[in-house]
Amino acid sequence: MAKKFDKLTRPAMRALQPGQELNEHGIRYTKLKTGDARFTVDIKVDGRRIHRVIGLESEGVTRQQAEEFIEQTRTESRQDRLNLPKGRKVSLNFKKAADDYLERLKQSGGEDIKSKTHRLRDHLTPFFGEKVIDQITTFDIERYKKFRMDAQASPSTVNRELVVLSHFSAKALEWHWIDHKPFSIPRLKEAQGRITYLTTEQAQKMLEVAAKDDCPYIYMFVLIGLDTGMRLSEILQIRIEHIDTERRVIYIPKAKAGDREQPITRELAAFLNKHLKTLPSKQKWLFHSDISKTGHVVSIVTPYRRVVENAGLDPKEVVRHTLRHTAITHLVQSGIDLLTVKRISGHKTLQMVEKYSHQNGEHIQAAMDTLSNRYARNVKKFDREPQKRRRVDEFTEVVTDPEVLKALLVLSAPGRT
Repeated sequence: MAKKFDKLTRPAMRALQPGQELNEHGIRYTKLKTGDARFTVDIKVDGRRIHRVIGLESEGVTRQQAEEFIEQTRTESRQDRLNLPKGRKVSLNFKKAADDYLERLKQSGGEDIKSKTHRLRDHLTPFFGEKVIDQITTFDIERYKKFRMDAQASPSTVNRELVVLSHFSAKALEWHWIDHKPFSIPRLKEAQGRITYLTTEQAQKMLEVAAKDDCPYIYMFVLIGLDTGMRLSEILQIRIEHIDTERRVIYIPKAKAGDREQPITRELAAFLNKHLKTLPSKQKWLFHSDISKTGHVVSIVTPYRRVVENAGLDPKEVVRHTLRHTAITHLVQSGIDLLTVKRISGHKTLQMVEKYSHQNGEHIQAAMDTLSNRYARNVKKFDREPQKRRRVDEFTEVVTDPEVLKALLVLSAPGRT
């Protein structure tokens, strides 16, 4: 007998906004940010949970196909064709779940997919492999941490991989692949090492060398890095339509902490304004490339390393991210409040900005001098030492006076009381 649907109706599905979903009779209809929609099934058959992605609406998938899948599954269960022990739910192993996780992120416009893909496929999936995701324990997480540390991975690198694992497990719970979070993910303690940044003289030298380099983009890359603190991927993916030199901002649609407007300096705005006038009218990317599949430059390693070396610096220390460290550090050391720095740098939390405030003590001492000048105290007024010396001197003059000494001798004579 066909089910009656009160929520999952055609008008209701059409009225759905991106990010919203409808769920009825084990069928979930999710509206994606792309405008597409996805049908999934999440049901229990004879005590076993079965979760399947039926497909996208753009692929011709309908609610009826989801209903047919449910009916077929229940029929096979009655005929004992699922070949699963009674009471056990259908679960995904880590490898299959990781692939589905990445695919869903792509379809829904997830963030930072490239780095998530790298950490899953190069490290997490090879370790957890065929292990069923709801059987992973906190002990397995500790084993993974030890395995990666034995492989000489830094604590910060391992922690970034654990962040991906945490997001993966949260999504698995949200998507009903698991009915509870089976493990906790304690992070490794990271050493608070010194952040490498350029002095103003070194930054100027980098610009001078980059201006003479054969690469047509390297000067612009270094200038934007130093004048904004933008990340590598954010710089290379600047679209011309997102540059507003009058308002002095660059719109970043896919920043790490969400879309934002990046403030730029007056000098950078003037440079970009002049540079944009020389570009073809149909060019879309600021760092255009005819040979790249994306249409823009994706790597600038070689020219950047060459500029660093020609500037007399160590390329092992002055990496591309050093430009970002430099911009943020100099903002902090110039006395800019951390909330404003966070707005410029695009960090997710204020805590991530605070580490830049400990690079040296000069700006701290300058702040204390400012406090002292604010009070404008006359320290000499509170100096009590000269008064002590005067009392000692006065006492010395009294006891050395001849008349006083004579009186003291009389008073101290025998028989006097």
